[in-house]
Order: sequence, then structure tokens, then C-alpha cells
Amino acid sequence: MTQDERLRDILDYLKEHGKIHVDEICERYTVSRDTARRDLVKLEGSKLIVRIHGGAMLSTFTHLATHYEERFENCDAKRRIGQRAAKLIKEGEHILMDASTTVHFAAATLSVSNVVVVTNSIDVATTLGKKDSSKVYLLGGEFNAWNRNVTGIQALEMLRNYRVQTLFIGACGLTLEGLNSPLVEEAYLKREMIQRADRVIVLADSSKFNKVFFHHVCSLADIDVLITDKEPPTFMQEALTQYNIEILITKGGENYDY
Repeated sequence: MTQDERLRDILDYLKEHGKIHVDEICERYTVSRDTARRDLVKLEGSKLIVRIHGGAMLSTFTHLATHYEERFENCDAKRRIGQRAAKLIKEGEHILMDASTTVHFAAATLSVSNVVVVTNSIDVATTLGKKDSSKVYLLGGEFNAWNRNVTGIQALEMLRNYRVQTLFIGACGLTLEGLNSPLVEEAYLKREMIQRADRVIVLADSSKFNKVFFHHVCSLADIDVLITDKEPPTFMQEALTQYNIEILITKGGENYDY
């Protein structure tokens, strides 16, 4: 095996397992510790990994989410996740929906009646406003044109007046530490949404796994259900199981429950 082949295999291993130790590289590829360290140095130089004591992990830190409109590109997985989420909404239920393209797909396919929705998303409010079967409460505050949502002190104060059965929340990043966000205003609002709901359902396509943004939102212990399009990596699936999080997976229109 050449070094390039070995480096590609190391990256594949990290995507599945999260971390790799120098000793594992030596055993897996029958190479010396010096060779293993040189492999990690090369991957680190390409900013593909972060070296940690005794090994490495994937470089997952991200500075900024893509523009809201760009998030609708290649959105088949998000649409399926949203459709699956909409099926979980019961007639007469009171729910929270945050500003997420995947959550927007759930709003678009909502079919049950007498649903009361609280949201900070301009697009979710507009979509549900066209449905006679829904009553919508739009939070007030500072409008963020980049994310097409409302945040700020006013939104937080309004949110504290409500109590709902279920929150449908999107994920900028989902790691072993929980949900995270690139913007502090969104992080605070998402935290308060979680506090206002009896059940928290996270809608996250597989690109969000192990992606890290600057602001922590909540731990895995705060999540009840995860709806996604692919099985999470082994290390993450183990953590989700440990916290008794129900995993619903949509694959090409078919649904799988774990």
C-alpha cells in the first residue's frame, strides 16, 4: 500500500470511528511509529485532521453556515427527512419549528389539521400561513436576512410565554457533545426552544454529523429523536444509543427505525 492509499484509508477510518491512535495505524498498516507520525503530519498539513495526544481526529471545525438559499441545493435528503418529520405531527398538536431548510420541508408537507405552530422562521410562517389547518405564531425580534429568521431579546421573551408538546429543530452541526451553531443569537434561541418543549426532534442530514461550529446549543441528553438520511458513524451511533435517542432513517423514500 502506498502512502496516498494509506492516507485515504486513514481518512475513511476517521469518518467511521472519529479517532485513530498511532498504535492502531502501526497495526492496521504494518508500519513503524515514525511512518505513522509522518502520515499524520501530512494529513494535518492538508488541514484534514487535528493531531491529538497519541493520534488524530478529523478536522471538523467550521466558521460559517452556507447562505439559506444555498441550503436548498441537493435537497432530496432534506425533503425526505422533512416529510418523515411531518408524519410525526398529530392533529391538534402544539409545536415549535425553528428556522431550518429541513424543518421548512416538514412545514410544507404538514397535512393534519388544528396544529398550532410557534416559529422564528419567515419561510415556515409563510408556508403554514397558506394552510387553513394551521395557526401560526411568528416570534418578533431582529430579522437576519442571511438565515431568514428572527432572533434577539424580543424573540427570547416571546418564546418564554409558550409551552409546546414537540420541537422540530434543524442542526448546523451534530457531534458527541450535541448540537452546535455558528451564531450566538441562534444558539441562545435554540436553547430556549428546547426548554419550552416536552419532546425534541432533531432533523439533520448526514452532512451535519461531526461538524463543529463555535457555539454549543445542547447536549445529546436533550434530544429525544433524530431523523436523518443515513446511518450515523459507528462512534456516534453508540453515543445516540447510550442516550436512548430514537433514530429514524430515510433512505431513497424508504424508512428505517432504530
